[in-house]
Amino acid sequence: MKLYEGLVLLALQEETGNTKGSHLEYTIAAAIIAELLLLKRIRVNTDNKDKVEVLDSSPTGDTVMDEALQKIAERKRADTIKNWVSHIAQISKLKHKVAEQLVADGIITSEEKKVLWIFSYKVYPEANPEPERQLRSEMRRLVLDKPLEIDPRIALTVSLAKSSDLLKSVFSKDELKTHKERIEKIAKGEELGAVTQDVIDAVQAAVLVAVIMPSVIAATSTTTSSC
Repeated sequence: MKLYEGLVLLALQEETGNTKGSHLEYTIAAAIIAELLLLKRIRVNTDNKDKVEVLDSSPTGDTVMDEALQKIAERKRADTIKNWVSHIAQISKLKHKVAEQLVADGIITSEEKKVLWIFSYKVYPEANPEPERQLRSEMRRLVLDKPLEIDPRIALTVSLAKSSDLLKSVFSKDELKTHKERIEKIAKGEELGAVTQDVIDAVQAAVLVAVIMPSVIAATSTTTSSC
C-alpha cells in the first residue's frame, strides 16, 4: 500500500465513508512526492537551488503517481519540493482518485449519496478492514514500543499523518501527550536512518508545506475578501 493510500484510509470515517483531517490534499501531495523520491523517479538537486529533477518519467503503473510525475516532467522550469506540494495538491479530485484505487483493491467501496435529492456526492465505506488495522498497529508499535528495527515507510506515515492532524485517530489523547517527544523525533526524521538524507529533507519540507500552506491560503482569501 502506498503512503498516500494509507493516509486516505486513516482519514476515512468507517461508518460514513467521509474523510476527516486537516487539508488532506496537501498531505497526500507530500506523500506522493515521498513515493516518487523513494522510487528514484525524481530527486532534489542541491546544486540547483533544491529544484526537483525527473530521473525517470516512464509510467509507474500507479495512476495517481503517474499524473503527478507527468506534471513534474512536463514543467518547463524546475521547481522546489515546497511548490510541487502545492501544485500536486491542486490536482482535480485528488482524494477521490486515491480512494478509487483503494476501491479497485477491494479495501473500500464507493457509494453515491444525495443531499436534498439534488446534489450527489461519493462516500467510501470500508470493505476490508485488515489493511487499515495493520497500518494502525504498526504505527502504534513504532511510537509506543520503540522497536530497534524501524520500518521507514511507517515512520514516514506517522510524520505525514501528524501534518494533517490524523494521529488522534490512531492514538488516544493521553498517548499523544505521553509520547509527544517520540512523535516529534519521528516527525523530524530522526528515526528514519534507513532512508537517504535527501528523502528525509525533502519529506520534511513537504510536510512543512502541508501544515503551513492551507493557513496561508485561508489568510490570503480573508484579506482579499475584506478589501
